[in-house]
Amino acid sequence: MTYSVAVSGASGYAGGELLRILAAHPDIEIRTVTAHANAGQPLVAHQPHLRSLSHLTLQDTTPATLAGHDIVFLALPHGQSGQYTDALTDVPLVIDAGADHRLESAADWDAFYSGPFHEPWAYGVPELPLGPLADGRKQRERLVGATRIAAPGCNASTVSLSLAPGIAAGVIDGSDLVAVLAVGPSGAGKSAKTHLLGSEILGSANPYAVGGVHRHIPEIKQALSWAFSDASTRTAGSPGAGLRESKRGGSGIHLSFTPVIVPMSRGILATVSAPIAAGATDAEIRSAWQQAYDGEMFVHVLPEGVYPRTADVIGANTALMGLHIDRDVDRVTIVTAVDNLAKGTAGAAVQSMNIALGLAEDRALTVNGVAP
Repeated sequence: MTYSVAVSGASGYAGGELLRILAAHPDIEIRTVTAHANAGQPLVAHQPHLRSLSHLTLQDTTPATLAGHDIVFLALPHGQSGQYTDALTDVPLVIDAGADHRLESAADWDAFYSGPFHEPWAYGVPELPLGPLADGRKQRERLVGATRIAAPGCNASTVSLSLAPGIAAGVIDGSDLVAVLAVGPSGAGKSAKTHLLGSEILGSANPYAVGGVHRHIPEIKQALSWAFSDASTRTAGSPGAGLRESKRGGSGIHLSFTPVIVPMSRGILATVSAPIAAGATDAEIRSAWQQAYDGEMFVHVLPEGVYPRTADVIGANTALMGLHIDRDVDRVTIVTAVDNLAKGTAGAAVQSMNIALGLAEDRALTVNGVAP
């Protein structure tokens, strides 16, 4: 079966990456691309690397234009998707690459965003552990047959994947999590902003959203709270079991999150650390991450002492992570690299689409990056 697809926000970075991946998908026909200010112009005027789609013209983003397709991808700024999703009730599958349908808490939405709160959809990070690792449950099960999917924030999914195995296994303490991310400016979108000009970022590293105000923080805490679920099924006396039960629902998760823009067009290198839970051994700690991601196509735990580079994941739907156990300070450090536009956003959206449709999960997705 061939599915007809419309992509909104097609002139932006996330929309362009969606189109790049979907153009190679054998079960997809990209029928419609839409934009706002750029409507009426050829797609290749804004995405000149997409030569196979040179026949497409950007149309106005309206519910009528998006309707009538099997699948609609929305790659719009935060707060803009909801006005369209409310009107696309007849579209079989809608995938939002914005934040409008990610959060379960209306209070979190009001605190970190603005405008109307919209219902949460299935979260598009298939590998994310749900509850105790022994249960083997992943977010993937919530995506099977889903008709509405919220693709993740790139920073949020990177940090959540980095920490969730330790939370789910009870081998780290969620009360003192620290994440510092080096991120490429493409994660901020394609709109012209002074602080993202080449003259501002070349030769410099620039922190932003410092002090607990970044919009991805509630998304990370929500994802990690799912790893606390069903904590009562843990074996009494296992490392971190008491911590997990007392902080069920994620209320005990405290996160210091600092992103830093660095002069690379795309990519995220997250350095994340957490205290080791009382009684957890080195073998149990490393086993938690290996057990969580063993057999996963797109999340790979590297051998001990090996750490990833962003250069290793550019263009790939892959998250690579290295793990270090620092007994001098009793903390675990996880270093994770992703391509923010691929695994961070568009790749995760297509991967989730494949699962929802019952297709092979890696359809049109690759683990191979581009080098040099």
